[in-house]
Amino acid sequence: MVDLFVINVWADRLPINIAEGILFHLYVSVAWIIIAFLTEFYVVFRYTKVTHILKLLFRQLFFYFLILYAFIGFFKQPNMSRLALAQYVALVFVTISIIKFINYYLLMRYRKTVKGNLRNVVVVGKNKKTDQLIKVFTDHAEYGYSFLKQFSPTKASFDLEECFGYILEKNVDEIYCSVSELRNAELTAFINFADNNLKTLKFLPDNKNIYTKKLKFEYYDYLPILSLRDIPLHNPINAFVKRVFDIAFSLIVIFGVLIWLGPILALLIRLESKGPTFFVQQRSGLDNRPFYCYKFRSMAMNHDADRMQAGKNDMRVTAIGKFIRKTSIDELPQFYNVLFGNMSVVGPRPHMLKHTDEYAESVDKYMVRHFVKPGITGLAQVRGYRGEIEKHSDIQNRIKFDIFYIENWSFLLDIKIIVQTVLNVFKGEEKAY
Repeated sequence: MVDLFVINVWADRLPINIAEGILFHLYVSVAWIIIAFLTEFYVVFRYTKVTHILKLLFRQLFFYFLILYAFIGFFKQPNMSRLALAQYVALVFVTISIIKFINYYLLMRYRKTVKGNLRNVVVVGKNKKTDQLIKVFTDHAEYGYSFLKQFSPTKASFDLEECFGYILEKNVDEIYCSVSELRNAELTAFINFADNNLKTLKFLPDNKNIYTKKLKFEYYDYLPILSLRDIPLHNPINAFVKRVFDIAFSLIVIFGVLIWLGPILALLIRLESKGPTFFVQQRSGLDNRPFYCYKFRSMAMNHDADRMQAGKNDMRVTAIGKFIRKTSIDELPQFYNVLFGNMSVVGPRPHMLKHTDEYAESVDKYMVRHFVKPGITGLAQVRGYRGEIEKHSDIQNRIKFDIFYIENWSFLLDIKIIVQTVLNVFKGEEKAY
């Protein structure tokens, strides 16, 4: 947002002779966003080197320069000053470079001196590469890694459960494993533990067998690190695109539908049964943090709402409740959750806290779904796995689709899911009760 402000302010300040002002500002803003998305201009990590940031800057500004000059030909603007345009590009380059590096160094200084924005880490393994990694963590405090402990799997005293207990007790964020010192069973145990407890698991590639897997390479001060799972929504550009869409879409629904439908439903709900218009319940959100989820109340007041899902022919559901549940209108207040940032339009459906605790124990990799924000609708829901969990395979299939969505997110996939959700509302769904 700061960069967009810069490129538009400089465009107004310089005598470029812009005939179509609104068109030009829209053109440069959209061009900047598209180029940034393609060049991954904003994908900068805590361990990213200055040379890589310089590369990003030159690449971004080079393509921006080309697209900018193309404006003259595309929209037939012969009176635009080429010299002023060149000055504009130079000033944009200098200003944005200064801002980017100030942001980069302030964050590093913040981590080093204030000890903020830290990631708690442990290292599993005792060899030359793990010692190098620990040295990176301790020598580069500006990276923001708080090294807590090193475990040696080759020692007779090593206990896997004790290691897991320590990670949970100390609220460790990232686990770094030396593959050569772990047996296959131990590797599998670490992978399952990380997935089920929302921990980031990374490997030191000191075993040739690991190269046969499709993993993501990163470099910490020239030391190669492998990440087990690459989540597209952890990319800042992707997260920004999704958040902008969420805000825009939720505002359209709130001011286009809820503003007039809400009072009508409130009256009907209150006339049929005593109690509030909205049903508010704590659900599990991003990183398993609880949040208050809003719905139109579709049941008579009861004591089982926080522990028992609605079933077929559920006596608790009111007459108006049956209609709004069948048409999914009861979910519309969750667009307020989207606007507040607790939810997204598309994502894994949030579960009750009680069910999260139960499924975390009984369903493998269940907790992976909490790596992203929960959604009003999701891939699992449009594939037929919505509503009541009647058998264990229902939740297993739901988690399978949730994990696929998390690992394969794209903006087009979100649009496809939204369109399919709308079509399902009109067609009707078997488990919409």
